[in-house]
Amino acid sequence: MIQLTFLGTGAAVPSVDRNVSGLMVHREGQAFLFDCGEGTQRQMMRHAVGFTFADLFLSHYHADHTLGIPGLLRTMGLQGRTEPLRIHGPAGAGRVLGPLVTLGMERPKFPVEIVELAPGDTIDRGEFVFEIGEARHKGPALCFALAERDRLGRFDPERAKALGLPEGPLWGRIHRGQPVTLDDGRTIDPAELVGPPRPGRRVALSGDTTPCPGVLSVARGADLLVHEATFGDDELERASETRHATARQAAEVARDAGVERLVLTHISARYSREAPELLAEAREVFPATVVARDGMVVEVGFAGEGEA
Repeated sequence: MIQLTFLGTGAAVPSVDRNVSGLMVHREGQAFLFDCGEGTQRQMMRHAVGFTFADLFLSHYHADHTLGIPGLLRTMGLQGRTEPLRIHGPAGAGRVLGPLVTLGMERPKFPVEIVELAPGDTIDRGEFVFEIGEARHKGPALCFALAERDRLGRFDPERAKALGLPEGPLWGRIHRGQPVTLDDGRTIDPAELVGPPRPGRRVALSGDTTPCPGVLSVARGADLLVHEATFGDDELERASETRHATARQAAEVARDAGVERLVLTHISARYSREAPELLAEAREVFPATVVARDGMVVEVGFAGEGEA
């Protein structure tokens, strides 16, 4: 299961209902934090996502996405952490993040690696990769996709038994695409028992951005797109000036990218907790839209296989 826990869904100014940016993504036992605004560590405790992640990805360096880093590192140290932490960010990572890592006149008690990313980079994690795209905001900005590789096709055990293929290691071999020769001389080809490869899941995260080709690219065909929607139609001019997106623009990206679901986040404090006007504007373009709230959990299962 891929599970997203929204730790902070507000824009630059926090509110009673929304903390500033933070999102935890869990995939099959691994956790990844995206952005770390002020108060993120408290949100992590409140919503029970744990502190065992090894990678923090920053979409850009504005304070509402980074000021939580010093406190988070200090808490991890006081918890006795010894495992390394990698902090990934756009151009200027060393210059910008170095002071944040050592803020408070105390170096972390565990290794912290600062990794600079560029649009077009990929981070290979075996069964999946992180794809890095270019967002369009003030200063260097990135968007991301967690993209799983194709899975093996479905194996037909009943057909295997009918063909006389004994259950055990031979089933695993043929499922992995290796022909099997039986004692009677027959060779069974994987195509007889294994269906076509099944696509993996894809989750795209826009970061702060105005609509742009980079986000459209990483979102293409995604099962889920998390896109900022700082403003509504009433603030279209301000959205353009500040290089943010409106809810309608986020929905247009989702529609054009052919995604399955859209979650709106980075909501300005001028809107209420439920932001019904933003939701209505987005659903006029892309009905499969929800507005995130702090503590919301969204799960991404495999298409057509009964998962949420």
